[in-house]
Amino acid sequence: MHDDFRTANLLGAATLALSDVVVAEATRAAGTSSSGAAALVVLSTDPGLSVTELGRRVGLSQSAAARMVGGLESQGLVHKEASWGGWVRLRLSDLGEQAARTLLACRSDVLRQALSHLDDGEREQLGTLLSKLLTGLYRQPGDAEKICRLCDRSVCVVGGESCPVGQADRDHQVSRERDHG
Repeated sequence: MHDDFRTANLLGAATLALSDVVVAEATRAAGTSSSGAAALVVLSTDPGLSVTELGRRVGLSQSAAARMVGGLESQGLVHKEASWGGWVRLRLSDLGEQAARTLLACRSDVLRQALSHLDDGEREQLGTLLSKLLTGLYRQPGDAEKICRLCDRSVCVVGGESCPVGQADRDHQVSRERDHG
């Protein structure tokens, strides 16, 4: 039992320390808030989202998302496009796309530096354990977007592997269809 508490405590400290450094680097690289940085990453992979949907994916209310988008727009990182029925779709500007690439590169550098303290076998084992942990952290539809809001999504699907969070989301959908079908 004591080892479980210690391991949980170490995991908490490590995740918080990494989160602090990743968020600091991402916000520095993007020149925006942490939610703004996440919005840039989300829009880089899913352009055309509404303000409300973008807010949901980065964990903001609609009004907070509107303020964040206004700030990103004033920085020249995002622009709005009119859509049908009065809806507004969001797209990154060229400057926004560059900011998203830069912040993902900074995030990657920070994380690779943290992993440099492990040998190849330990990194492989940690990857397996993290996949399992992330699968367990997925609870309901929408979790995948929040969990992966600062992820470089192209990295998780290299070598034919799938993102464990995306896979948990697909498995959940199949289970729901089976239960209701």
